[in-house]
Amino acid sequence: MIYLDNNATTQLHPEALEAMMPFLTDAYANPSSGYASSRRVKKAVDLARDQVASLLGAHPEEIIFTSGGTEADNTAIASATACLPQKKHLVASTPEHPAVIQFFEMLEQEEGHSFSLVPVDGEGQLDLDQLDAMIKPNETALVSLMWANNETGVIYPIAEIAERLAHKGVFFHTDAVQAVGKTPINVHDAGVHFLALSGHKFHGPKGVGALYASSNVRLKPRFIGGAQELGRRGGTENVASIVGLGKAAELMTTKLATKGQEKVRIERDYFEASLTARLPGVRVNGHPENRLTNTANVAFDGIESAALLIMLDQEEICASAGSACHTGALHSSPVLAAMGFDRERALGTARFSLSSFTTREELDQAIKIIASSVEKLRSMRSGSGVSVSS
Repeated sequence: MIYLDNNATTQLHPEALEAMMPFLTDAYANPSSGYASSRRVKKAVDLARDQVASLLGAHPEEIIFTSGGTEADNTAIASATACLPQKKHLVASTPEHPAVIQFFEMLEQEEGHSFSLVPVDGEGQLDLDQLDAMIKPNETALVSLMWANNETGVIYPIAEIAERLAHKGVFFHTDAVQAVGKTPINVHDAGVHFLALSGHKFHGPKGVGALYASSNVRLKPRFIGGAQELGRRGGTENVASIVGLGKAAELMTTKLATKGQEKVRIERDYFEASLTARLPGVRVNGHPENRLTNTANVAFDGIESAALLIMLDQEEICASAGSACHTGALHSSPVLAAMGFDRERALGTARFSLSSFTTREELDQAIKIIASSVEKLRSMRSGSGVSVSS
């Protein structure tokens, strides 16, 4: 198998699995109990909190463990709106993840909120002046913007946005699920109030994530019924997964400090250049530089990516048509639609996302198969009388 869908999920790092194993076997005590074996487990949870905080440039007490990025997003939004109940207006960008947009829609339907969406240009970049114009004095409670887009990898200028928002009396939340571990992040320097992450996006386990909540804000818990997480998230901790998340965070901290993502960028650029050299009618979507080092969102003229992905699957190559949350949908990507692409270009787009485990040999094999598959699909369409642009 050649795995090129690391924005959907990543393989569990062997060192993270090794760190988890004791807490799936002998070290099974409840960290909230008072005896020695429980204290060992609680110490492991505390270490994981330190490791995640270090990755984000946060204080350990600002880290709350969650079930994943969606819960972290939801908790941040709910907390911001609860802290400013008199303000009923929210702002996001058009390509935001459903964990944000659908929560906004729920607040609109059930609690009388309204929201505005900042558009992006053809490279996925925000118009910051339009963002400024959408902030309503005495009405806007929260701005929620993803750090990096899950489909194109385009990175928003979070620190610059935070500076613009600093004196507007609004909370600032960032869904950083795709960015954490792939690009340097310091939440204090960035000036955000909330940040969401998910462990399985950077070689940790699935079903665990974290929310950074600044010590300057009051958190509204989404789970009530226990004093865990300093009273901020009830429920017995998922200790083994938290430990795995912490170890993955430690590994990513080292990788970023040693510029390990540069290798991934080199391989990503090689992959894109090889495809565009081998095939006519190939375009890379998104900003050429201001994006995650691992993400290639590629439009192939004259085909539908759904057919391409079926052919790649038969060759044991894993990729996607965009967000894994939308796989199987009959409509084109809303992210690409927000960037102004027509339906044909959007339906012809596939997302390939690498990791540090991706090898040059795998990429060479994938390039060969992708090119052959695209040529075959174009030939089939051309034979049916449908023109193929080049």
